[in-house]
Amino acid sequence: MLDGTMHNKPIFVATHPRACSTAFERVFMTRRDALQTCHEPFGDAYYFGPERLAERYEDDKDARIDSGYADYTYKTIFDEIQKENAEGRRIFIKDMAQYWIPPSRKPASIAPSLVNYKRGVGTNTLAIPEGIKVPAKSPPYPYPTKAENRNPTVVPEGLLESFHFTFLIRHPRSSIPSYYRCTVPPLDKVTGFYNFRPDEAGYEELRALFDHLRDVGQIGPDIAGSNGANGTHGTNGEKKGVEICVIDADDLLDNPSGIIEAYCKSIGYPYDPDMLKWDGEEHHEYAKAVFEKWKGFHDDAINSKALNTRTHKKIPKSEAELFEEWKGKFGEEGARVIRDTVAANVADYEYLKQFAIKVPAPN
Repeated sequence: MLDGTMHNKPIFVATHPRACSTAFERVFMTRRDALQTCHEPFGDAYYFGPERLAERYEDDKDARIDSGYADYTYKTIFDEIQKENAEGRRIFIKDMAQYWIPPSRKPASIAPSLVNYKRGVGTNTLAIPEGIKVPAKSPPYPYPTKAENRNPTVVPEGLLESFHFTFLIRHPRSSIPSYYRCTVPPLDKVTGFYNFRPDEAGYEELRALFDHLRDVGQIGPDIAGSNGANGTHGTNGEKKGVEICVIDADDLLDNPSGIIEAYCKSIGYPYDPDMLKWDGEEHHEYAKAVFEKWKGFHDDAINSKALNTRTHKKIPKSEAELFEEWKGKFGEEGARVIRDTVAANVADYEYLKQFAIKVPAPN
């Protein structure tokens, strides 16, 4: 079932690319007895399928076919999630908010495969009947479908309500150069991303989803970690949403145990310090299989053994120092692109940062 009480709802960790999210995800992969992790499923529809929103592979039909996901609609993915959720373990999804939102501020309308979405009548299940046929044209967006009032996504409001949303962010001065590195030689041959696109930074879309969920009352007004917020409210049918829960990657690296414990409290999951360790053959083999889907993007997390406290305090660098660092790695033109992309996304990051979980510093 995709709905139920807050502590049974599938958890959707909304993020942007290169947000230190894979290490965060590995923490919850250690709980496979109770949680079914689902790694970035919606990129299949966003990049490759007949309802694709991204322009990256628009002129490369062979790449879309070779991906194995050329026939994947948004409904395909939601159906797969529903099947996994029926196995009895709570679903834990980590994915990019941008995969649900048309890029470059294009107006959103509902994905054709989801236009007939209806909540099951007289039951707690969600029925997603077959939608209208996706037009056989290229590019597929904009869709010939209606928009929902205020909804910035291609997902029906009723389906958004089925998830317990949390958010993971990282400062663009860290995430943007990391993403850029994945789109230039030599790593581009591994990732299959052969050019950097500033419109894939993902911060604007993450903020749009966050603001919408606040506006409709699905999250908030309580903030995780704040006084009076106990992480136990927010069942279906109540106007009061689940806690606003935002994690900043720097906070996570400075205090993994404190942040993960606070996060577990917010989502209603028991915290165990052993969640932060995964140095075992079974864990490594599972991670390799899961992250195989997006080659080259998750090597650091695949080879990691635990989420440890950062040993050296991060010292902020000036813009000039950062530019020189980027220029040394990517050349002057690359450094300019990174600098401009970082600058374009700082405001959205800082906006979300004000809601981040705050916990006492470790002793």
